[in-house]
Amino acid sequence: MSLRIALVTGAGRGMGRAIALRLAEDVSGVAVHYFSRRDEAQELAAAIREKGKLSAVFRADLTKKAQAAGLVKKVEERFARIDVLVNNVGPFLVKPWDQLEVADWERVLRGNLLGSYFCLKAALPGMRKRKWGRVVNIGYSRAEHLGAFPTIAPYAVAKTGLLTLTRTAAASEVGNGITVNMVSPGLIRGGALPQVRNLSESQLGTFEDVAEAVAFCASDKAAAVTGTNILVAGTWKM
Repeated sequence: MSLRIALVTGAGRGMGRAIALRLAEDVSGVAVHYFSRRDEAQELAAAIREKGKLSAVFRADLTKKAQAAGLVKKVEERFARIDVLVNNVGPFLVKPWDQLEVADWERVLRGNLLGSYFCLKAALPGMRKRKWGRVVNIGYSRAEHLGAFPTIAPYAVAKTGLLTLTRTAAASEVGNGITVNMVSPGLIRGGALPQVRNLSESQLGTFEDVAEAVAFCASDKAAAVTGTNILVAGTWKM
């Protein structure tokens, strides 16, 4: 993927950091988005530049349409393009469904769903112009299961909505050389693990496992892969 630029949202730490570092192996540069942890974002950008690749940090509150559009504009002004967009921002909330406030729903839905939509919509014109683009949305391994989620209802609703958005955009952009996919982690080592009894190593993934799946979706090899939800969940919930 020479001469291509990736934008990874929520890239300062954890999964976003792993994705940014993995993509840096394939692209010319990585735009590192952050909201509150500037030091971590700057450290990541420095690590990418040490690999001989371009990188810079960009701050934005992606729950706000204007800031999401502004992020895309700033990245395109700096690097002239965005070829790969990874929507990794996704606030997680554990709270009984009947104790949720409207503000809880708004924060989680805006962070996981609307923020991804805002970035996708802003990045598409450039991708359409170049007739090439890769969008990868980070989901949740149970997003396709329309079941009961009594303690994470807003998150489950948001990720299921994100999957619908993924497939809608994929169908729309198939003639423009743009693919849109979802990579859905399950239980990830180092992530926000629920209390699960008798959890085995075979049921745990790593940030790097997720990053490899994202890198594949972002590659030329995945030209025929679009509208797909790739689970990185080991044997959990099989």
